[in-house]
Amino acid sequence: MKICVIGLGRFGYQLSETLSELGIEVVGIDSDESIIASIRDKITQAICMHVVDEGSLTTIGIEDMDVVIVAMGENLAQSILITATLKKRLSIPRVVARATNKIHEDILKLVGADEVVLPERDLGIKFAHKLSLPFSDLVNFTETFAITQITTPTNFVGKTISELQLKRSRNITCIGIKKEEKIELINQDYVVMEDDQLILAGDTQALANLAESID
Repeated sequence: MKICVIGLGRFGYQLSETLSELGIEVVGIDSDESIIASIRDKITQAICMHVVDEGSLTTIGIEDMDVVIVAMGENLAQSILITATLKKRLSIPRVVARATNKIHEDILKLVGADEVVLPERDLGIKFAHKLSLPFSDLVNFTETFAITQITTPTNFVGKTISELQLKRSRNITCIGIKKEEKIELINQDYVVMEDDQLILAGDTQALANLAESID
């Protein structure tokens, strides 16, 4: 997969670096030479240029990208123009754009962005959900669905997953156990042991209710 990140501010820089660490081919673009110099050895290709129109995008082979991320949220007019050009003129398969407020988000969607992210808002919402629930390792996939792990409750020990009836009684699914930093998938016949860390998935409130019921 080839991903191009346009705008290497804090959000774009961290995103590019992390994608590269995950083994993805990343092309980063920014007009600041010092930023390009600092990230050049961390991603596949770093290009110093000021993206202004369709011509500047085609010179870097943007049509070969699977995903283009427009990360320069501060310059609203430029981010909107580039997003529209990528979708309407260059037919990029997937364009993700960063917004700084709700109006900016709505406009980016109108001009064709496949996905819009508001990093500050999204991080705030995610953190609020984490703080409101009694888990230190909760992973939210949506506002209402998450995966977490819990220490085996005493009344679970010696019972099979089927006997616990978590899905039926609590709308929660036990998808595995964690032992010595390794996660093992389990089936309904698995007998829960005292030292198990249960990996659970389900409604966030249902998970919270389960945690609160554990002595």
